Amino acid sequence: MYNKIDSIILKKLKDTIGSEYVFTDSDTIDKFSKDETEDLSFPPEVVAKPSTAEEISAILKLANEHLIPVIPRGGGTGLSGGALPVLGGICISMERFNRILEIDKNNFQAVVEPGVITQVFQEELESKGLFYPVDPASRGSCFIGGNIAECSGGPRAAKYGTTKDYVLGLQFVTPTGEIIDAGARTIKNVTGYNLSQLIVGSEGTLGIVTKIIFKIISLPKFKKIILIAFDSIENCISSVAEFYKSGLTPSALEFLTKDAIKATEIHLGKPFPNSDAEAQLLIEIDGNNENVLNEEIQVIANVAEKFGTIDIILAEERQKMEDLWALRKSVGEAVKAISVYKEEDTVVPRNKLPELSKGIKEISEKYGLTIIYYGHAGDGNLHVNILKKDLSDEEWNTRVDKAIRKIFELTVSLGGMISGEHGIGYSQKKYLPIALNNEQIELMKRIKRVFDPNNILNPGKIFPE
Repeated sequence: MYNKIDSIILKKLKDTIGSEYVFTDSDTIDKFSKDETEDLSFPPEVVAKPSTAEEISAILKLANEHLIPVIPRGGGTGLSGGALPVLGGICISMERFNRILEIDKNNFQAVVEPGVITQVFQEELESKGLFYPVDPASRGSCFIGGNIAECSGGPRAAKYGTTKDYVLGLQFVTPTGEIIDAGARTIKNVTGYNLSQLIVGSEGTLGIVTKIIFKIISLPKFKKIILIAFDSIENCISSVAEFYKSGLTPSALEFLTKDAIKATEIHLGKPFPNSDAEAQLLIEIDGNNENVLNEEIQVIANVAEKFGTIDIILAEERQKMEDLWALRKSVGEAVKAISVYKEEDTVVPRNKLPELSKGIKEISEKYGLTIIYYGHAGDGNLHVNILKKDLSDEEWNTRVDKAIRKIFELTVSLGGMISGEHGIGYSQKKYLPIALNNEQIELMKRIKRVFDPNNILNPGKIFPE
């Protein structure tokens, strides 16, 4: 149903945004054909780098007129293929939308363009005593716009929530080219449908965000990290709910198995504390009263000792805390470096984590697959990596899809969902019916058709064929 880009359309693109911002060379096309999703590659026909909402509007109107797919692209750190040009067309890079437009300390708000790198935004806020807690592992390279598209979370979601909890409003361009200002700079707003929250997490299929109004908070004055080693995965994962039942609200509570830790040691060439322990929890607490944090550390120790604790390490110095976080945030990259892999992004209620963990091990044994899992236990979000290692292509292709389906079926049976923060995108769309029924999927498709009647914006994503 889509058309190819000819010389006439290419000239119109160049006339719209300037020829120096339109690319068809092989190096650029190759770069924008991939993100961090496995080894997938789909080349766009052209890469465009606009700098205003009006330019994006013109591109989308041109694409609608000629039925050309348009794929918005942030930092390229996605893990579900959400920014892959699976049907060719125009890839719109948001890298020139890279300004922090305003930081309003009086109202605790910030106005930001989507091409700002998350870490850059956070560090600018922190220099002013302010805090944006959303903390994806790729924060040093991912764009704020990508965080919006996927409703990113990260370790601190357990206490502070995800991207959606900080979006007051945003400007976006619809697939048909209208520029919409949604939301407001007020904390309360029940004025019509909440279009901002509809766009957050829509994976670049309903609009291209060009400006975001964020709610921000005060930076906590104190922070401490506790690393707890356990004698078994079962004891470790079973302790998670007990920390919360004791009245604690950690700013992060991360779960790591020995396999994940060993892979990280090999990948980085650095030791990880207590790396022979079967599993560990990295718990971060923060606040404005150090005495309260010290009391919370004692509560954490008391709870942990009921669950086969081997060792408890307290990190209070900034460098030591940063070193531990650096090790934790390297786990995903380390595990994926082992071999060809599939990564799933399961999320369940916290108290169901022991059942999910047990089930993953049983599925691993049933299908003869190496599975390494770890993640944000504080909000029930485990990243499950299935590794090919020495399996033949035939063995891998025969087993992996069956295993993924079993993992997702288990996850949903426990009251969970098949994606917590990576999105459905391209790689997970065939599994969507495991989590959602036909009526839910059809309603979402109808919403997509209202926004995008010609299905030109990021087609081939989320919905199964």
